[in-house]
Amino acid sequence: MQISDSYNQKNSLFTAMSRFIGAVNNMDQTVMVPSLLRDVPLDADEQLEALQPAGGDGAGMYGSYVLLKSIRNDMEWGVLQNGVLQNGGTDAVRPAEDEDDLEKQFYFHLNGLHAVLSKLTRKADTLTSRYKEEIGCRN
Repeated sequence: MQISDSYNQKNSLFTAMSRFIGAVNNMDQTVMVPSLLRDVPLDADEQLEALQPAGGDGAGMYGSYVLLKSIRNDMEWGVLQNGVLQNGGTDAVRPAEDEDDLEKQFYFHLNGLHAVLSKLTRKADTLTSRYKEEIGCRN
């Protein structure tokens, strides 16, 4: 029973969130001069290309760095929409038919969120590694 509990905890949303936040914190501590990322193109890294901000106009790794930090901040402090902190949508009115599928919606979004967090964690780790390569730091 202990093995299955460990497996479930390893795959929990909380663990995925902690890994992502830890990876971004590590990235943030490693990248001492973020402006150096402006000159580093994404084209060599498929992992980071998908993270290119919309309308980034060649922001390269710097844009990815800023985006990862922004996502981390939104996760830690909540999401601001139109200057107002959202409370998880509890004030939103939903049609009755949507209420019938809350369990399905929950699991759909939980699986999606877990998958996205895993990808973002890998991207933060990749960006950290690329930065170390660019400044000539090897572990």
